[in-house]
Amino acid sequence: MKIWLNGGLQDLDSARVSVLDHGLTVGDGVFETVKSVEGRTFALTRHLARLARSARGLGLPEPDLDEVRRACAAVLEANPLPLGRLRITYTGGLSPLGSDRGNQGTTLVVALGEAPRRPAATAVITVPWTRNERSALTGLKTTSYAENVVALARAHEQGASEALFANTVGQLCEGTGSNVFVVLDGEIHTPPVASGCLAGITRELAVEWTGARESDLPLDVLDRADEIFLTSTLRDVQAVHRVDGRQLPGAPGPVTTKAMRVFDERAADDLDP
Repeated sequence: MKIWLNGGLQDLDSARVSVLDHGLTVGDGVFETVKSVEGRTFALTRHLARLARSARGLGLPEPDLDEVRRACAAVLEANPLPLGRLRITYTGGLSPLGSDRGNQGTTLVVALGEAPRRPAATAVITVPWTRNERSALTGLKTTSYAENVVALARAHEQGASEALFANTVGQLCEGTGSNVFVVLDGEIHTPPVASGCLAGITRELAVEWTGARESDLPLDVLDRADEIFLTSTLRDVQAVHRVDGRQLPGAPGPVTTKAMRVFDERAADDLDP
């Protein structure tokens, strides 16, 4: 396995990042996960635009997106996979211990792993912890993911693949690595970015392609929604067949099935929409 680290390809076993890298010591970094199919990326331009937005929001220097593209191409060519998870990580680089940043430059890592095919439907749970829609990190895809690790572990303990959060005012927000959509009376709704959720790339495309509405939704909408589905880079559009103890028989339902079909067709027509 070859990865890109700070300017070139390296063997995975010999690639090294300093133990004082700010991404390690304090989670000072941003990242993107991009789907690759037979060595070709999906929606890379949108992902790179969000990488740059996240870096600006965190106060990191603007990443060189041309270099990131070269790195992605090199890693994909060096590691042929039918379905891959391309991970772009950009951190504050070598820094003193503590929250202050150093002045020795940033770190860029691009790596690729094999991704499994996702099932058509999955189970989710809700968790008692909240997203802070007023956080300094709201809307940024940062490497500070420990909160998601804890919530996802809870989901796995309960036989689910995702955990859903409310925000501090009790509105439905997002999953640990996905956005959530609900179907009410035949209409598709998803929480707005103002709820504190990440502006997911797949979410953005699903809204554009299905006509979904951004709506403030109480968390208990999950108790009455006719259908529920998730979106993310590696899920695309995935139906939910159970939320906590509530079963949604027949998932994916008709609206979700249509959304899945539309997404697949539009994505096949344009790999960089």
